[in-house]
Amino acid sequence: MKIGLIDVDGHNYPNLPLMKLSAWHKSQGDSVEWYNPMTSEHLDIVYMSKVFSFTEDYPYPINADRIIKGGSGYAIRLVNGREIYDKSADNDLPYEIEHTYPDYSLYPEMTKDTAYGFLTRGCPRECNFCHVGVKEGKCSVKVADLSEFWRGQKNIVLCDPNILAYPEWKELLQQLIDSKAYVDINQGLDIRLMTEERAEMISKLKVKAVHFAWDRYEDRDTILPKFQMFKDITKWGYRKLSVYVLTNFNTIFEQDLERVYTLRDMGYDPYIMIYDKAHTTGRDNVRRLQRWVNNRIIFRTVSTFDEYIG
Repeated sequence: MKIGLIDVDGHNYPNLPLMKLSAWHKSQGDSVEWYNPMTSEHLDIVYMSKVFSFTEDYPYPINADRIIKGGSGYAIRLVNGREIYDKSADNDLPYEIEHTYPDYSLYPEMTKDTAYGFLTRGCPRECNFCHVGVKEGKCSVKVADLSEFWRGQKNIVLCDPNILAYPEWKELLQQLIDSKAYVDINQGLDIRLMTEERAEMISKLKVKAVHFAWDRYEDRDTILPKFQMFKDITKWGYRKLSVYVLTNFNTIFEQDLERVYTLRDMGYDPYIMIYDKAHTTGRDNVRRLQRWVNNRIIFRTVSTFDEYIG
C-alpha cells in the first residue's frame, strides 16, 4: 500500500503515533511518505495526527481512499472555558503498532541521537486543568520497557505524565539509570510523591534538569518540605531544578508572585505557565510576570517584580 502522513501540528516536535505507524507500515512492505497536496499521488491511506486542540485542522484537499484522524488534538474540546476529553473522538493505535519501535527517520534533526517514548501512562491526580486521567486512566500503569523505544541513543525524552505514581517506579528509574543516557522527563515529576528513597534514586539519573510543578497554591505546606528535602539530597543548583507554576487558573496574582519568590529563595528555577492565554493581554500582570520570570537573565538580575515593571 501507499501510505501518507500528516503532522497537523507541524514538524516542531516528533509525533510518536506517526513514527510508529510509519515503522509498522514499512515493516509490512508499504511505502510511506509525508503527504504533500502538490506532489503526492493518490494514496491508499493518509493518517492525520495532532496533539494540540488549538491547532487548526489540515486545510488542503487529501487524495486518498481512506483518511484516518487521531490524537488528543481531535479529542479535546473547550466547554465553558475548560478542556474536555472525548475518548470517542480519538483513535488508539492497535496493540502491535503501539509497541513498534518508532521510525526516527521522520524527524532526523529532532531525533538525532535522541529517543522518545513512554514507560507509563495515566495519573491519579485528576487535576481539573489536565485531561490525562480521562484519556489514559487514573492509575499509573507500565506500558513499555525502555528497550521498546531506545537503542543506545545518548538522550532519552520521557513523556510519562506521572512515573513516580507507578507502584514499581524503582524498576523503571533503574532502567533509565542503567542507560547512562541524558534523561529529560518532559512532563515533570510529582513532588507530592517525593521521598528520600525516590530522591536518592533520581539523583543517580544523568540529567540536564528535572521538572516539577507547583500548580495548587494550597499545597504549599505539603510540598515545600519535599522541595527542600530533594535539594538537600541531590545538592543540585537552580539550573537543574525547574518548577512549572500554573497561573490564572484558580489563583490570584499575589499567590502566583508568592510562589515565584518562594521557589527562587529555595534555590529552584520557577517557570510561569498561563492557563487561560486567550483572555489575557500583554498588559496583564500575569503576562508581565511570565516575561520577567521566564527570561532567565532578567529574572536573575532584577530582584523583584515591582522593580521589573517600574
